[in-house]
Amino acid sequence: MRHLIIGSGPAGVVAAETLRKADPAAEITLLCGEAGPPYARMAIPYLLKGEIDEEGTHIRKDADHYARLRIQLVQARAVGLDTALDTALDAAQGQVRLEDGRRLPYDRLLIATGSRPSHEQIPGMDLPGVHSCWTLEDARTILAQARPGTRIVQMGAGFVGCIIMEGLLSRGVELTILVRSGYMVRRMMNPTASGLIRRWCEGKGVRILTHTQPLGISAAEGALRVALPEGRSLPADLYLSVVGVDPNLGFLEGSGIEIGHGILVDATMQSSVPGIYAAGDVAEAADCLTGQRRINAIQPNAVEQGRIAALNMAGLPARFKGGFVFNVLTTLGLMSSSFGEWQGVAGGESTEVLDEARFRYLNLQFEGERLIGANCVGFSDHIGALRGLIEGRVRLGVWKQRLMEDPAQIMQAYLAAGPRVA
Repeated sequence: MRHLIIGSGPAGVVAAETLRKADPAAEITLLCGEAGPPYARMAIPYLLKGEIDEEGTHIRKDADHYARLRIQLVQARAVGLDTALDTALDAAQGQVRLEDGRRLPYDRLLIATGSRPSHEQIPGMDLPGVHSCWTLEDARTILAQARPGTRIVQMGAGFVGCIIMEGLLSRGVELTILVRSGYMVRRMMNPTASGLIRRWCEGKGVRILTHTQPLGISAAEGALRVALPEGRSLPADLYLSVVGVDPNLGFLEGSGIEIGHGILVDATMQSSVPGIYAAGDVAEAADCLTGQRRINAIQPNAVEQGRIAALNMAGLPARFKGGFVFNVLTTLGLMSSSFGEWQGVAGGESTEVLDEARFRYLNLQFEGERLIGANCVGFSDHIGALRGLIEGRVRLGVWKQRLMEDPAQIMQAYLAAGPRVA
């Protein structure tokens, strides 16, 4: 059996390892889109802070790990990954075309190509000094140029934009953040939580401009100038575009695979084309709370999907129990988190507690007797209990009203109501 995995992030690596254990005689090929050993993008902020070196970003640290498991690493990309050519994947023939013209055959295929940075549609994005912060190569460029006094303008304050701030500030740069909306991390935080994170960052020396969309970037006399509305502008030595990511799906045009926002998969992680599976940021799978398909782009989800897909590719039936939306973020030392349906649902109830002076906030969302979502800032010891109550769909009974009156009793509710799982 020939197994081909496109993508060497955590989902792809775990899938390859699972396949080797499940199918000792199989041929396993891992297609890596970048040079060097497979690495974890979520380790890049720690590289920027100087807490790890490049080797520390590697998913597996032993140099002979893949060779020992007879997992062949191919350093190439599928043609059309960025150009949307319809010849990259030939599902009928069971082949993937590479950029060097080779064609890799497969019997089972896993697509785990992850995400790619969204591109701002403004003039000047191709200028020297304008970068994303998504790959190891991006990190090397930033590390080479960021030093005390370097003026960095960063567009975007989402999850990635917030976790890289500490690494940038640790290098002594002057950091200005542009936020198109009024809220930081708006895809995981409500306005109150977002406001606390903003005040915290400003207290650490970050300049934050909300409701600000750059109009373009120009270069003159060795520096950049970022044009803003109303005739304003900002000087910059580096411009970082961190405005979000999109599933890396361009090479699938014409493949016949059914795509919504991502690749639509069933509980086995198989796509609409038999023998082709998907995992991670490209997979649109069922949510464990709502049953609706969605992309849940977090590493634990990607790893589990890669494992489930691999077992099914090897002929060992396994089902994905559904994704669970949760994010834990540390921004300049302030921990925040969101869980499940944190925005609430129609007909639901909510409660919150806020201590602005101590940067502590907890918002709980209910549907009937169940806790279905939460936003937290500064409540780090409640993370496990919140996840357990929400993901476990626990019926709270009398504890629902107690939490409505005092949201901080999450741990007590978890210990008392935990056995009452539906």
